[in-house]
Amino acid sequence: MLQGRCFVKITEDNMAFWFLLLLGLATYLMVQRSVAHITRTPVWLLWLVLMTPAFVLSGWTLMYGPKQPPPPSLLIWPSVVCLLLYWLLFQWGRRSPRDTQTEPESTELQSAVHPTVEPAPVRPIEPREETQLRNCFPWSTYYVQNIEYRPQAVVCRGQLRTTPSNAYQQIKANVEAQFGDRFLLIFQEGLNGKPFFVLVPNIKAAKEENGRRNPERLTRPGLALLLLAATLVTTTLVGAKIAGVELTTFESNPTVILKGLPYALGLMTILGIHELGHYLTARFYKIRSTLPYFIPMPFFLGTFGAFIQMRSPIPNRKALFDVSIAGPIAGFIATLPLLMWGLAHSEVVPLTEKTGLLNPDTLNPKYSILLALLSKLALGSQLTAKSAIDLHPLAVAGFLGLIVTALNLMPVGQLDGGHIVHAMFGQRTAMAIGQISRLLLLLLSLVQDEFLLWAIILLFIPLIDEPALNDVTELDNGRDILGLLAMALLVVIVLPLPQAIANLLQI
Repeated sequence: MLQGRCFVKITEDNMAFWFLLLLGLATYLMVQRSVAHITRTPVWLLWLVLMTPAFVLSGWTLMYGPKQPPPPSLLIWPSVVCLLLYWLLFQWGRRSPRDTQTEPESTELQSAVHPTVEPAPVRPIEPREETQLRNCFPWSTYYVQNIEYRPQAVVCRGQLRTTPSNAYQQIKANVEAQFGDRFLLIFQEGLNGKPFFVLVPNIKAAKEENGRRNPERLTRPGLALLLLAATLVTTTLVGAKIAGVELTTFESNPTVILKGLPYALGLMTILGIHELGHYLTARFYKIRSTLPYFIPMPFFLGTFGAFIQMRSPIPNRKALFDVSIAGPIAGFIATLPLLMWGLAHSEVVPLTEKTGLLNPDTLNPKYSILLALLSKLALGSQLTAKSAIDLHPLAVAGFLGLIVTALNLMPVGQLDGGHIVHAMFGQRTAMAIGQISRLLLLLLSLVQDEFLLWAIILLFIPLIDEPALNDVTELDNGRDILGLLAMALLVVIVLPLPQAIANLLQI
C-alpha cells in the first residue's frame, strides 16, 4: 500500500513538473514574440510575473494533492495582483510612440518572414533615390506629403485619392519597377484614421543578392510524423484512462490500451483537420508555412494541440480572413459527426453534485446551448431535466473539439477570432472588440467557474495583431456575413442554455 501511495505521489510530481515546463515554455515564447519589441522591461521578468499564479497553484497541488481544491482566494488574488503588476511593468518599460509607431510593423514582418534569422543588411534609400521613391506615388493615387526614414523602414504619409485596393496595387507595381525586390510594401491605417505606406527590407531578396542562397526548409515531414506518432501514443494512454482502464492492467494485458484509440483518433482528427484548414488555405494564397505539428503531452488531454507557423507576410485582409476562419470551420465540421456518434453511444446518468462542464463522467449539457441541442438530438427522450451524460471516449474528443473551436474563435489578438475581426473591422476596432471580449468572459466566469482559466489566459494575450501587407482594403459582404456567423457559433458554444429553451426541449 505504501509503495502504491509513493507511486501515485511520484506520478503527480512528474505531471506537475511537465505541466510547468510546457506552460513556462509556451508563456515565454508568447511574451517574447508579442511584447518584447514594445517594452524595454526584460522578458524574463514579465514571464516570471505571468507564471507566478501557476507556481502558486502547483505548490498547493504538491502539498495537498489534486483531490483537495485550492480556496477561491488562492485563484483570484494572485491572478489579479500579477495582472496589475504585469501591466505596470509593461507600461514602465514601454517605448515612446516615435519608436513604436512604425518599427513594430517592420519588426513583426521580419519575424514572420525569418523569425530565427538576423536581419540582413539592405541598401538604404540614398538621397538621389528619394526622387525615384516620390515618383512611385502618383498625385492622383496617393499624394505624398512626408517621408520619414527609420532604421528598418521608410514611412510615406500623405492623402489617399483612390480606392485602397487600386492604390496598393499601382504603388506596389511602381516600387517594384524602381527598386526591384529590395522592399516589401505595407499599407496600414494610422491612429488618425489616415492610411500610410511603409517600405521594409525584403530580407529574402537581400540574402540572395549577397550570394547566400540557402533556402530554409519549411516542410520537415520526418519531424511531423515523429510528433504525430508521439502524440498518438500519449493521447491513447489518456484515452485508455478515460475509458476506465487501470494502469496496473497494462502489464498483464497490453491490448487494453486499444480502448484509448477512439479518444486518441477522434481528438487528433479534429486538431489535424483544423490545422490542415489553415495550411491548405495558406498554400492557396502562396503564403510560406510549415506542416502541421502536434505537441505530445503525457498527461491531461494527451496533447497541447497542433500548430502551423507562417513564414511569409499575409498579402491582404481577404487572405488573413480566409486563412484564419478555415481552421475553425474545418475543425467544427470534423467535430460534429464524431460528437454526435459519441453522444449516441454515451450513457445517461442522474444529476449529482459533481455534475459540471468539465466532468466527462457526469456532464451537464445545459452548460452550452449547442451541446444541449446536439445531446437532445442524439439521445432523444432519454435526456431529461434531471439527467447528466457519462460521455463515451469519442464524445469526450468531440466535446473537446467544441472547446477548441470556441477558444480559437475568441476575438482577441493573435487567436483565429482575433484575426477574423481584424480582417473584418480593421486593427483599431479589433483591439476594442478584444478588450470587450475579455471583460465579458471575465463576467461570465463569475457565473461559470470553468471559464475563469479562459478569462485569465485572454487577459495575458496581447490585443495587437500582425498587419497584412495591404491592411486597409476592406472585405466583401459575403466574408463579413461568414465572420458574423463564426462569432454566432462562438456564442452558442460558450453561453449556457436559457431556461425557456430548456423547458421547450424538456431537458
